[in-house]
Amino acid sequence: MMLFFLFMFMLSLIMLIMFMLLSFKKSPSSEKLTSFECGFEPLSEMRSPFSIRFFILIILFLIFDIEISLLFPMISILMLNKKMETVLSFMFFLIILLFGIFHEWNEGAIDWISV
Repeated sequence: MMLFFLFMFMLSLIMLIMFMLLSFKKSPSSEKLTSFECGFEPLSEMRSPFSIRFFILIILFLIFDIEISLLFPMISILMLNKKMETVLSFMFFLIILLFGIFHEWNEGAIDWISV
């Protein structure tokens, strides 16, 4: 097993060294670093302020997406093991998930109409 890891380490090291030696290195010109707007100069600043509302919505999506992805293994465990502790832990997880989504709904974080 150690020989396998040594082989993989050496192979990746050789590939990295070959990439560094054989890669075509050219510094990018200043024109390639600027923004492109149909051949014209940019009319506004590229780094415009970002609304925190979108950031909060993305974070909420990630949190609830991870929690939903945890539901699938829990459902399969629930099908295999129908003990009362398993059912209660599954229901507790769903209650926490529902309280979280209702709290965010009450705070207005997922309401698109209000500004």
